[in-house]
Amino acid sequence: MRKNFQTWIMQHHAGGAVKFNEEQMNWLRMLRDHIAHSCHVDRNDLDYSPFDAQGGLGKMWQLFGEGMDPLLDELNEALVA
Repeated sequence: MRKNFQTWIMQHHAGGAVKFNEEQMNWLRMLRDHIAHSCHVDRNDLDYSPFDAQGGLGKMWQLFGEGMDPLLDELNEALVA
């Protein structure tokens, strides 16, 4: 799982792609850990721990905007594969 996550991050940071900032990376690590335990994450999970303590769905939307749902889909696919 960690290797898949690292590969996925490196692919996003390659070339001219927008790089994730530190706050986004913290959220991505929380999502990775959630997927490791649950094998899946979706926007409903953001209402629960540990996400709720960090601002939940609203904070994730603030950090990732309209790219949030596609990002969740990508993470689910990349990390569980």
